[in-house]
Amino acid sequence: EAHLAESGGASVQDGGSLSLSCTASGFSFDDSDMNWYRQAPGSECEKVSSISKHGTTWYSESVKGRFTSSHNAAKNTVYLQMNNLKPEDTARYHCAAALVPPPVGVSWNGGCWSQGTQVTVSA
Repeated sequence: EAHLAESGGASVQDGGSLSLSCTASGFSFDDSDMNWYRQAPGSECEKVSSISKHGTTWYSESVKGRFTSSHNAAKNTVYLQMNNLKPEDTARYHCAAALVPPPVGVSWNGGCWSQGTQVTVSA
């Protein structure tokens, strides 16, 4: 079954940068695009980026030009470089494969089903 481990979250000031990592096991990047999502308290899970096995990327308007996704297929790891962070980027960040379901008994939750990593941006 799929297992995802995110890391790299921290508290930073407005304008700062962070690099998140997500290492997957139980499936291969060849199986699906890899997406990054975020969820702030009281808000819905929001998709912020996607990367295909060929490296084609997509970004939401809210992060376009500031966030960059990349991957290392040999390590089954996807990254999210976040620059010029803003307070509204504060959220728990999750990765998920678009076509690989969570483990049995775990709700998809719009993509925010993994443990995630917390990013806090202060003004």
